[in-house]
Amino acid sequence: MLRPFPLSRSTPAPDSAAERRKPEEGTLGELPVWNLADLYAGPDAPEVAGDLDRAAEAAAAFNARYKGRIADLAAAPEGGAAIAEAIADYEKIEDRLGRLMSFAGLLYAQDNANPAHAKFYGDMQERVTAISTVLLFFVLELNRVEDDVLASALEAPALAHYAPWLRDLRAMRPHQLSDELETLLHEKSITGHAAWNRLFDETMSRLTFEIPGEAGGETLTLEGALHLLSDSDRGKRAAAAQALAKTFKMNVPLFTLVTNTLAKDKEIEDRLRGFEDIAQSRHIANRVEPEVVAALADAVQRAYPDLSHRYYAMKAKWLGLDHLEYWDRNAPLPHADDATIPWAQARDTVLDAYRGFTPEMAEIAGRFFEKGWIDAPVRMGKASGAFAHPTVPSAHPYVLVNYQGKTRDVMTLAHELGHGVHQVLAAKQGALMADTPLTLAETASVFGEMLTFRKLLGGATGKERRKAMLASKVEDMLNTVVRQTAFYTFERRVHTARRDGELTSDDIGRIWIEIQRESLGPSIHLGEGYETYWCYVSHFIHAPFYVYAYAFGDCLVNSLYAVYEQAQEGFAERYFQMLSAGGTLRHQELLAPFGLDASDPAFWDKGLSVIRGFIDELEAME
Repeated sequence: MLRPFPLSRSTPAPDSAAERRKPEEGTLGELPVWNLADLYAGPDAPEVAGDLDRAAEAAAAFNARYKGRIADLAAAPEGGAAIAEAIADYEKIEDRLGRLMSFAGLLYAQDNANPAHAKFYGDMQERVTAISTVLLFFVLELNRVEDDVLASALEAPALAHYAPWLRDLRAMRPHQLSDELETLLHEKSITGHAAWNRLFDETMSRLTFEIPGEAGGETLTLEGALHLLSDSDRGKRAAAAQALAKTFKMNVPLFTLVTNTLAKDKEIEDRLRGFEDIAQSRHIANRVEPEVVAALADAVQRAYPDLSHRYYAMKAKWLGLDHLEYWDRNAPLPHADDATIPWAQARDTVLDAYRGFTPEMAEIAGRFFEKGWIDAPVRMGKASGAFAHPTVPSAHPYVLVNYQGKTRDVMTLAHELGHGVHQVLAAKQGALMADTPLTLAETASVFGEMLTFRKLLGGATGKERRKAMLASKVEDMLNTVVRQTAFYTFERRVHTARRDGELTSDDIGRIWIEIQRESLGPSIHLGEGYETYWCYVSHFIHAPFYVYAYAFGDCLVNSLYAVYEQAQEGFAERYFQMLSAGGTLRHQELLAPFGLDASDPAFWDKGLSVIRGFIDELEAME
């Protein structure tokens, strides 16, 4: 039940040009840094120790009061009210534990190279896991309550409030293990997958990349090296690609071990729980039907030739090349505006776009800038990419970006603030029901992006400027829809192959190249070195099969935005109701007011048609 640390599209988006090195000093203006004091004043603050003690005491008292009694309580005449009271007590403890882990995780994300932060994060994981273990019996016993008994108890209004949480909890009922096994898996998580996750993060943050050049060249972090893949100088792009490949190759044995270990760890637990499909646990967590995900993946894969293959063939022509090398994929177009965008301008751009939708959206997003809820500067040791962390309903979200003054950085800011607005609105659902499935969480963020893009596009003057903006948007959408779907396919093949035995680095590299060729098409040459580029994708480590949520969200938003354009009156109100629902409603219920149905296979083609339309417009400009 521990709140997972969030990922977002840019955390890091593989090969994404959104990841950039620090620009010249003074060009961005003053960049904000988090004020984490809203959670705790610091790791040594007495409130940290106090909340740990209070949580431990409350968990022990809860255990003593309820363990072994849930079935009897539920069946009693006033069972609904009694169970509701227990859930409310449990929720309060969860909120306190979530606050503690949020603070530790955010501090660690600020500088995971700081030994004190790493130790604090590790210590908190151990303490919070120990406390939550005392509470584990509660959800296990709730899931053993018979359906008819629970249905009767749910007639009580107090318990009916928690019906969505109980519904989602019971989705795992067929896969629940014995109390002893569940406790063992829970306690061992900190020395299992959590430890391997931390090893990956800390190793990746320490990697350096040697870029040859005048005056001895330069040594860059991952962010800096990836930034060069979007440089206008092709020689610099090639040098960066080779430096990335060199360092990845030196470290790929470690990342291969991490991947093998975590895939095997997942296979063992999947087998114990009786999951029939390697991604079934993710589908349950995302509250989405496997057939819906399969329809999405199939629709995107069928569209590869008309989307990515067609676009990259055009881009090769624009750059005057017979084909693109893999380091050319994110190259800027000739004559593209590469001016640095100061932070204040980025802020105003996003807030103006949000305000054009509804003043309330801009007001909520404005709090992030005004109250120290954003960490923007690039720093050594800081987490790569970007994310929005909801923390707990009793506090507020925080957003992390690595802002470097490019248009895509502005879009990343809009993306994460979309998450942030969603998290603020959903907080009223409480600690147990505020979290939204990843598929729908990405809808809110991508919608924020779309609002900002449409605002910028509407203000674009001149054919070349419009072409550059459309091309940039298409590339972002291809990275979100095509690339992330390809990543999902890659994961499925890796995890399937791992069931037959340990995979070598070459094995994984071959799968990677095969999938990338299928998705990117013949106009991109995936030369030597690219076979290792899978190794830095944090999603594969932190959240297996997470990646399809991005394609889900992007396609859904394309359809949602079409509804907005056709009938704007009342749309904002319906949209805010959708976001405010948090995790209480499934995608069918959330989309019904907009006349949308994600279970319809044709739904995904509608979303993909938006990308196709942008590419059509670019073709017409030639």
